[in-house]
Amino acid sequence: MPYATPGSSDYLELYPERKISYFKNPYILGVTAAAGIGGLLFGYDTGVISGALLYIKDDFDDVRNSSFLQVQSFPHYSDCFAYFQFQIVLHLYGCLQETIVSMALVGAIIGAATGGWINDAFGRKKATLSADVVFTLGSVVMASAPDAYVLILGRLLVGIGVGVASVTAPVYIAESSPSEIRGSLVSTNVLMITGGQFLSYLVNLAFTEVPGTWRWMLGVAGLPAVIQFCVMLFLPESPRWLFLKNRKDEAISVLSNIYNYERLEDEVNYLTAVSEQEMQKRKNIRYMDVFRSTEIRNAFFVGAGLQAFQQFTGISIVMYYSPTIIQMAGFNSNQLALLLSLIVAGMNAAGTVLGIYLIDHAGRRKLALSSLSGATVALAILSAGSYLQSSDPTNRTYGWLAIIGLALYIIFFAPGMGPVPWTVNSEIYPEEFRGVCGGMSATVNWICSVIMSESFLSISDSVGLGGSFVILGVICVVAFFFVLLFVPETKGLTFEEVALIWKKRARGKDYDSQNLLERGSQF
Repeated sequence: MPYATPGSSDYLELYPERKISYFKNPYILGVTAAAGIGGLLFGYDTGVISGALLYIKDDFDDVRNSSFLQVQSFPHYSDCFAYFQFQIVLHLYGCLQETIVSMALVGAIIGAATGGWINDAFGRKKATLSADVVFTLGSVVMASAPDAYVLILGRLLVGIGVGVASVTAPVYIAESSPSEIRGSLVSTNVLMITGGQFLSYLVNLAFTEVPGTWRWMLGVAGLPAVIQFCVMLFLPESPRWLFLKNRKDEAISVLSNIYNYERLEDEVNYLTAVSEQEMQKRKNIRYMDVFRSTEIRNAFFVGAGLQAFQQFTGISIVMYYSPTIIQMAGFNSNQLALLLSLIVAGMNAAGTVLGIYLIDHAGRRKLALSSLSGATVALAILSAGSYLQSSDPTNRTYGWLAIIGLALYIIFFAPGMGPVPWTVNSEIYPEEFRGVCGGMSATVNWICSVIMSESFLSISDSVGLGGSFVILGVICVVAFFFVLLFVPETKGLTFEEVALIWKKRARGKDYDSQNLLERGSQF
């Protein structure tokens, strides 16, 4: 029987029926679902604060009555040096409402920055367990917060948990998946993110008439973390990580749950050879090594660029502030704003389901390009509706035009720029750099999310809601050309075939992903 690299296109030609069988494997589905709960936490935290913020303002005077933190609220800041320090805090965080939203993002930056190291040092499983503990603690702190500043602390803790999970879940799923269906399975993590956002709006609506409204909204977030912690106790470590730690017997045991005996033998031989090379490379890996190697630098530029454009094209603004945007469009009822936001979140989840199908059929690159094209048109409609509504606030038609633009934005964004950045980042780095680069690119995502959430209300006050969406539309155009010029197609390629793309780029040669797909394991 001819030999082919496991998971390559040649291998698929030999065993075309196996791709379907992997989707029926209960172990693969179970691991994906369990790891994907991290995405659920990510999405729930993103969505729940948008509704909770409407009620937090009712309970805390300093949130409702003042747009900005006041030094008078902190009488112990009396000396000049302490006052200067606090002014820096004012400059960084500005509006208290924006701080409540963005403090989770600050925590996510910390979590993502350390998450890569935690993944490499302790494994994907322990990284997930630690994220669950921190997230649960943060949920308890938020639910019991006596004032806005304790609430901010809870948001920081929750953000740290989300940051670690955002690095860990895609890598854990990718390393536990056959390459034939890796894109679809990693994209289910994004489905869990959008599903978490949808769930958060359901919870927000459910607790609108319950005493302690926002406390329930924020406190319920700890339940999925507890569930994931319990489930992960019974799941194994990533087989690739086990191979790198020279725990071959454990890795084989895990792989036997994924592949039949014939494929298992090929996988073990292949991973044994690859891991021995990677262990030698990995011994002295440092963060700065990412920028010393042309190959890794090129890969990180693409991965981090995709993560940055995912945020700069406005998804965080839409998901964090959709009820606020809806109210700005002329719909003043809290309940109506939450209901319309629920519909938007539902469309986000439905679009992600479509993306799961398309990402391994149409490919990552085409999906991103079509997504950005549609999002640009949708933002133009949203901007026009916002401009017209601000000029004639009594005309509900203009408000509905803005809502239609918002819905179209989600329809186009969700299948493409939602899953593509996370999927591409889970597969473009060599094993020895996967944790480090994955953490760094996720950190870029969260930093950009902070920038967007911190600046949105202020920019909207300055240039108007319509003007802010014009800016996002221009960024979408820039992102389109970034993908067109720099992002290679990785559909159907093994990790090693993807690494060959960067080698050819570093040598200044033309790269052709389709050629790699045709030749498979020839390299």
